[in-house]
Amino acid sequence: MSRGQNILRGVVLTVGALVFLFPFYYMVIGSLQATPDPTVAGAFPNPANLTLDNYGDINSRINLLQGLLNSGIFTGGVILCTVIFGVLVGYALAQLQWRGRGVTFALALLVQVVPFQLLMIPLYVMIARDYGLADNYLGMILPFAINSTAVIIFRQYFLQIPKELFDAARIDGAGELRILRRIALPLVRPALLTVVLLTFIGPWNEFLWPFLITKEASLQPLAVSLANYLSNVAATAANPFGAVLAGACVLAGPAVVLFILFQRHFVSNNIGSGVKG
Repeated sequence: MSRGQNILRGVVLTVGALVFLFPFYYMVIGSLQATPDPTVAGAFPNPANLTLDNYGDINSRINLLQGLLNSGIFTGGVILCTVIFGVLVGYALAQLQWRGRGVTFALALLVQVVPFQLLMIPLYVMIARDYGLADNYLGMILPFAINSTAVIIFRQYFLQIPKELFDAARIDGAGELRILRRIALPLVRPALLTVVLLTFIGPWNEFLWPFLITKEASLQPLAVSLANYLSNVAATAANPFGAVLAGACVLAGPAVVLFILFQRHFVSNNIGSGVKG
């Protein structure tokens, strides 16, 4: 590739990055403005108009730390269940021979085209009325405990591992759980990180299901608390525009930091190198 093409590619990528980052930048600037300026000029505010009062205002209304804690518990529980069940089911679909394996994988693919909103009413009736798990962290986590996308990702990674590794371990007398723990999991570490990062975004930003299943404000994730603030309290705030953006920054912060820290781990290692010729 010529130098001119490299420069052109760099310019195009830089412009694209700036365009996609501008809304996030505007959200941060808006959260710091004492007097809101919704015009384009508001993206370049007077430094004298910048303050942290909006963060204190919204924290006094909805308790940001409690909302972050609830979001962390909800998201952490979903990630834990997703990884455990995804690894077990993905390994079984990839490496074990059992009747109905193909049908099970087809069902996992079929679930991808069924929108969650279609299942929300029967899920609510079952979890809230039959199981009595309304206003409960477990009630929030259960509908997201098994993620078919994670199952498919783990299955594809396990299929890439040479079968000679598993056959050698079985000859040595290792059981399937030991093979999974000692051989398979270390070789699919990129899949683990990918599933964790992809799973994190869903429950962390989830609004509708926690809103339906929780009525206690002390149990609601931050996304639900912000929505309640916007609909019930924002009109009485001195700067509702800045306060809402401040809450949005707090909600987006952990996700942004997580992806910045772990984006390089999306690159898969060469798992085929585990077998020598």
